[in-house]
Amino acid sequence: MLRSSLAVATAAALTYLAVPSPQGDRIIQVYGDLSTAEHVAVIVPGADTTPATFDGGRAKPYSTPGGGARAVLAQARELDPAARLAVVAWLGYDSPATVSLESATGWAAEKGAPALRRYVNETLRGKRVSLLCHSYGSVVCAKAAPGIRADNLAVFGSPGLGVSSAAELGGVPLWAGSGTEDWTRDIPKVKLGPLGFGRDPAEPGYGSRVFAAGAAGHSDYLAPGGESLRNLTLIALGRTAEVSHA
Repeated sequence: MLRSSLAVATAAALTYLAVPSPQGDRIIQVYGDLSTAEHVAVIVPGADTTPATFDGGRAKPYSTPGGGARAVLAQARELDPAARLAVVAWLGYDSPATVSLESATGWAAEKGAPALRRYVNETLRGKRVSLLCHSYGSVVCAKAAPGIRADNLAVFGSPGLGVSSAAELGGVPLWAGSGTEDWTRDIPKVKLGPLGFGRDPAEPGYGSRVFAAGAAGHSDYLAPGGESLRNLTLIALGRTAEVSHA
């Protein structure tokens, strides 16, 4: 018989929700006051994200989902101390290993997409939601996009979305950023059967709004003080007219 447990603890402006599952631990961690938030940013991480790497153990804490969420919230408070923003670090799918067949296919993303769509449409109903999707997490977001109630979908460090243009994402406005120091820029963006994810969403003609990501490396998009973090936070706050473009 399958058994699951649900643990919830609250402290100050932090809510921590951990949902162990038969397929592996899923973690949803909320920063800020979700009950009063007008805007919610949902960070969807990429490959090699586990409970052990979710919120620590790295030289760049902002490169973890939890550290990245705190960076977005801090940037929002700097831009507007009165901003009603909550940030969700969402690991609601089984993140594949970077060096694996799964990371080169959409299988894990297809399995996780319904959970992301359900979380946004049900738990975050009535909020203005922006999806901030890193690396393989952008594939998860693309799979979830049709039918999702989100105001913006921002992808960064993306290997491709598995679709040929933004028009295939169900109408969610797409933003894309690619740092000049990101190694994924050198990976051919092709799709051969189930392998690969096709065109770069930041390339001309894809239909995305390309935001400036500066010299960000693959793990640096949410680094404090960076142009990428500022732009992603502006998107999350709905202040899209202020976003700088590449």
